[in-house]
Amino acid sequence: MNDKDSASAQHERIWQVVHAIPAGKVATYGQVASLADLPRHARLVGRVMSQLPRGSRLPWHRVINAQGRLSTHSTSRQRELLQAEGVVFLNGRINLSRYQWQP
Repeated sequence: MNDKDSASAQHERIWQVVHAIPAGKVATYGQVASLADLPRHARLVGRVMSQLPRGSRLPWHRVINAQGRLSTHSTSRQRELLQAEGVVFLNGRINLSRYQWQP
């Protein structure tokens, strides 16, 4: 398997994990990486999420940082989408003990 095939396989695993996050729940970048069998690759997850094409149906907005904060360039859109799913923000943070996905 060459590097390009390996990267494609990694991206596919990340997409599958993100696709599985249910509405009203969130997962951290590190959690997605671990579930995709890519431990310690949270930054890769962030990069893959940032490269999604506009209009992607993947629920990218359900992936947040480990402090329960939004860390994308489109935080207002991400916040709107999460709030529409019933996720509550308190002082700019999401309570991970309440909203973090536990597969």
